[in-house]
This record gives sequence, C-alpha cells and structure tokens, in this order.
Amino acid sequence: MTEAQRRVRQEEQVAELCAGVVRAFSGEADLHFRGQRLHRGRTPLPWFAPHLHPSPDTDDFASFRGAADGLALRLTASDADLHARLRPEEPVARMVFEMLEQFRVEALAPQDLPGMQRNLRHRHEQWSLGFHHAGMTDSARGLLLYAVAQICRARVNGQQVVEETEDMLEATRFALSPLIGHALAALRRARFDQAAYAVHALSIAHTVAGMLHAAHDEAEDAHDDADSDNKRSVFSLVADMDQEIIERFTTAVSGRSAVLDDADGAYRIFTEAYDREHAAASLVRRDLLAELRDKLDRRVAAQGVNVARLARTLRALLAEPARDGWDGGQEEGHIDGRRLAQLVASPTERRLFRTERQEPAADCVLSFLIDCSGSMKEHAESVAMLVDVMARALEQAGVASEILGFTTGAWNGGRAQRAWRRAGKPAHPGRLNERCHIVFKDADTPWRRARPAIAALLKADLFREGLDGEAVDWACARLLARTEERRLLLVISDGSPMDSATNLANDAHYLDHHLKDVVARREQAGGVAIAGVGVGLDLSPYYSRSHVLDLAASTGNTIFREITELIAGQHRR
Repeated sequence: MTEAQRRVRQEEQVAELCAGVVRAFSGEADLHFRGQRLHRGRTPLPWFAPHLHPSPDTDDFASFRGAADGLALRLTASDADLHARLRPEEPVARMVFEMLEQFRVEALAPQDLPGMQRNLRHRHEQWSLGFHHAGMTDSARGLLLYAVAQICRARVNGQQVVEETEDMLEATRFALSPLIGHALAALRRARFDQAAYAVHALSIAHTVAGMLHAAHDEAEDAHDDADSDNKRSVFSLVADMDQEIIERFTTAVSGRSAVLDDADGAYRIFTEAYDREHAAASLVRRDLLAELRDKLDRRVAAQGVNVARLARTLRALLAEPARDGWDGGQEEGHIDGRRLAQLVASPTERRLFRTERQEPAADCVLSFLIDCSGSMKEHAESVAMLVDVMARALEQAGVASEILGFTTGAWNGGRAQRAWRRAGKPAHPGRLNERCHIVFKDADTPWRRARPAIAALLKADLFREGLDGEAVDWACARLLARTEERRLLLVISDGSPMDSATNLANDAHYLDHHLKDVVARREQAGGVAIAGVGVGLDLSPYYSRSHVLDLAASTGNTIFREITELIAGQHRR
C-alpha cells in the first residue's frame, strides 16, 4: 500500500469512527462524513464553528474525537430552527454568534462523561494554539478576535483560557470589559435557555463585528503597512473561518421534480433526431487546433508537474498483483514435475520447486467526463491541463483513459424546441434540446495521437448548456463495454445540470433530479465507480463520493495530489 493509500484509508477510518460517535450520541442513524463534512443522508449539515474541523495533516486523533463530540452536542442541545431565525446576516457577527452557540452546547456536556469534556477542551486548545502559532494574533484585529473566542468560552464553560496565551490577552480583556462585560456575565447564567442566551450572544457578536470593521477601516486609512505585512490579516482570517461556517464553496442546489415524481421517475426526451456524438477534432479547424495545442503545451510546461512520478503514484494506486508465469529452480514452493528426473540423477538436488511469479498490472480504465456548459469556459484551460497531464501519466502507468465532454447543440432548445412548438407545445415534453456528446480521447487511442483533439477543450464556442444525467449514462455505458476489471468515472463540473428550454417546459429540478436518479442507479448496479469533481462547487448532492477543486488557488501539484487521493479512496464510500 502506498503512502497516499495509507493516508486516505486512515482518514476514512477516523471519519467512520467519528461518525459512529455522533450517531450513537444523537440517535440519528443517517449521519455520516463525506469529504470531511457531516451529512444527514445526502444533505450536508452546516459547518457550525471553525474549531470543529480539524485537519488530517496537523491534528491528532483526540482533536477529531473532540470535534465529533462537539458536533453531537450541537445536534442534540441546539434548536437549529431557532438558531437560524436568530442568526445575524453580517458575516463577522454571524461567525461570532456561531462560535458562542457552540460554546453553549459544549458547556452542557454531561457531567458523567468526563472523557467528552476532556475531548472538547483538547480540541479547542489545539485549534487555539494553531490559530496563535500561525501568526494570526500578531495584529490588533486578530488578537481581538482571538481574545473574544478565549474569554467567552472560558466564561461559558467555567474553564481557564489557554495557558500559553493567557498573558497576551490581558490588555485586550481589559479593553473589552466595559463593552461586553454585562452580556458576557449573563452568558453562563443563560446557557440552559437558548433563546435567552442568544440575546446576549447577539449583543456580543454585533459589538465585536463593529470593533473589527472600525479597526479595519482605520488601518486602511492609515495605510498600516506593518499590519498588512502579517502572515494573514484578520479579515483574511474571518474569510477563512466564515467559509468554514457559511461555506467556502457553494453546494450545488438540488431538489425533486414534481414532473418526474408524477411520472414515477420516467425521464422523457421529446426528440432524439438532432442528438449528435462528435470526435472533438472534427469540430475545430486544423490550424486553430494547432494554435490551441501550442497554448495548452505552454500551460502544462508552466505547471512543472513531474509526470513520471505521477505515473508511478497512479500505477501504485490502480495496479493489482497478477499472475505472470513461473520461476523455476527454487528451493521451495510447488514441486516442478519437469525437474524430478534431476532428483534421481542427483539425490541431493534441492532446486526442484517452482514459485508463481506475480507482477502488478493495472487492469483498469478511467474516464474523465467534462461539463462543457457555458459557465465552464473560464475553467477550460485549467481543466484541459489537468486531463491532458492525467491522460499522459495514466498511459505511462498502463491504465487506459478516456476524455469525454457533454454540452448541447444549441442554446435555448434549438431545433428540438422548435419541433415541440410545431407539435403544439404538449405539456411536460421532457428534455428539449439537442444533445451533444464529444469524444476528446477514447480509451484505445494513445495520448500522443489524441494530443491535438484534447486541445479542442479550449474552443470557447463548444460550451453551451448541460444535460448531466444523460452524459453520465453515456459515459458509464462506454466503460461497461470495456473488458477491464476496474472502471472509474470522474465527472468534472462547476454547476448543476442546466438547460433553459427543458426547465421552462417541465420544472426547475427536472434535470438535476434525473442526474441524481442516474448516479444512484449506476452506483447501485456497480460495475463503474463514479466520483464528482466540483470546480469551486460541492457536488455531494449528486455524487456519494465527491471533491471540490479550487483551480484558482491551487498549484498544479496540489491539484494532482487531490485527484490521486480521490482515486485512492474511490473503492470506499
């Protein structure tokens, strides 16, 4: 097992153990972690508070157990509807309010569970020290936010602040006392009454938010270079924490379609007369394709990815031991009948055995299915670089690969919608556009021959609208026609399925409901392991295994590491 596989397995085991703790304490059987996010069924739960999300790279198991205990208390001791009604909209105030509510439920940890109380304190201490050691308390604004978190938790829980940073809090504590002292004193008394507690928590949240914004404006007016030179300003910190509480990446909006429900899930297509499947190279002029390929080559070179090392990693992840003949002349193993005559001629001869030789072989095919809808235009170059390098590395690893795309032949329905109008606009016609599936590289074509066609991903006018469910069905059917034992499909998308003509003629969730049905059916049938790769979007409402890529912020090597880790864990839910 490679290091990447061991890391993924360990993270999954920790997630399963923590999910078991949350389920046991809360009594909710459908809670589980997916992508380090707690879900109820297929619905992701809020992030709640920043210290509830330890990192596998920097935190110990006790931190994960403390986070699990904190989540369990939040689910059992906090009224989510009441909290949502009271929560402020302004991001900084909302962040502080979320933390204060989490401190309240942690103060309610049962006295007969001292282990839970130790876990909660350990997790908060680890988060606090990580916050401090990262240089986030170097500015006055960062120190203010840190002091509020420390002082409020200590007051609500009746515990001491973190000893290592206690001395540096004194001046800030003194300055805060006249501003939030009354509300702070009332927090512990009201901890058993969520509504009463929220009154004081809101007062603190709004006061702190006002102080932080005022300090931010003053620093900008004074051009506070020293503060801006800190590793991270408080407002970058607030953004990071807020993206954990509110969400760093938007989750795909999904719902049920009344039209599909009324039809017992029977997805309809008004007409297939205009549906097409194209080889990518046939859609772009040869001279333009050469220009696009040159542009893509420059982008790949700029990433500095070690393709050989990536190929070795992929081979280790995807290869399985396979029989590769026999080694004769061994001193132990299976008796080799062809050498028994030597025993008669030389009774002391011991090399009469043979052993089975096994070599790793990657009996696997991996398909990339790329959303070529209009919103993906801005990501086209990054996605093209990703799949081009992956296809090259997979080939070196002995793994077959496909690169497929899906879009529509027209905007707003095209000829299919015009045919529907001519037919008198019958109700609920189903899909109303020209389906367009594109093959950039098939599994039997070597990467070198497919290089020009892959560059067609950079042609902007190929990107129109997206019929994701039909595309996943198509890609799975292609994989199932292959002879490889293991088949993987990675769907790369930045949004929910969208075709305006179809949605207007049916309902808003017709296509995304169909996508969920297709993925669920294919996952249940087996044969193809499916994962969603969200480009700045959480695709977990559609795919049981998914990962969000931040193409704008991540380096090339980081992107490939994240993809290989997704592949490494592909065989487990």
